[in-house]
Amino acid sequence: MRGPTTAPTSTSLDSSTVTTRVFRLHDALVFPDPALADDDGLLAVGGDLRPERLLLAYGNGIFPWYSEGRPILWWSPAPRFVLLPGELHVGRSLRKAAARRPYRITLDTAFDDVMAHCARAPRPGQFGTWITADMRRAYGELHRLGYAHSVEAWSGDQLVGGLYGVALGRAYFGESMFAHAPDASKLGFVALVEQLQRWQFELVDCQVHTEHLERFGARMFERVDFQTRLAAALAHPHRPGPWRFDGPEA
Repeated sequence: MRGPTTAPTSTSLDSSTVTTRVFRLHDALVFPDPALADDDGLLAVGGDLRPERLLLAYGNGIFPWYSEGRPILWWSPAPRFVLLPGELHVGRSLRKAAARRPYRITLDTAFDDVMAHCARAPRPGQFGTWITADMRRAYGELHRLGYAHSVEAWSGDQLVGGLYGVALGRAYFGESMFAHAPDASKLGFVALVEQLQRWQFELVDCQVHTEHLERFGARMFERVDFQTRLAAALAHPHRPGPWRFDGPEA
C-alpha cells in the first residue's frame, strides 16, 4: 500500500527518454512479462487507465504509479510485500481500541471521498501526490463497475479514516490509506482483512514495504511465489461490489 505523495522515478527514465529496459505501451491491451521489470520494479510506460487495462494489470501483478505531469508508469516490484489474511497480527493496544469501537466502520460507502482524502493526506518532508485527478476518475469507474472498494471510519457523520483498493477473485490489492483520528485507518484495515478472511480471500497485495503494514504481519514474497499465489487467488469467482460487512462490524 502506497502513501499519497509523489511516485518514485526509475534510473531507467529521465525527463525525456525511455531506455530499452522499459517497455512502451500503446493502444493494444497487452503487458510484457512482469519478470522483465527493472531492478526498481518499473516495467512499462504509457498506455491509459481504462478499466480493461487496469484489470489486466492487476491480474498480472502490475499497478500504475506515477506523478502529475509524467507519463503513466507501470510497476511490478520483486520481492513483493504481501499479507496473507490468515496471518493478520493485531497488537494488544489496537485490540483494546477495537473493543471500544470508537468509530463506525463501513464498506463502499464513500469511495470518492476516501480517494480524495488519501490524495490530500500530508507526509512530512514530501509534496505532491500520485493520486492524480485521472487516477481518481479511473478508480472511481472501477468502483462503479464493482472492482474497487473502500473502507471508511466514521466519527459521527465525519469521515476520519479509510483506505481503498482493487479486488479480483480472492485477491485484494491495497492502494492507499489516510487517518485524521487516532487508529482510524488501522481499525479500518483490520476490519477489512477480517472480512476478507470470512470470504476466504488468499492474499492482500501491499505492493511495497512499510513498517506500518509489517506490524500487521505482511512480509516479502519472491516473484515466483507471489505470482503463483496470485494465480491461485484469481482462479476463484469475482465478488462484485458494493461490499458490506457480514461480521461484528455489520
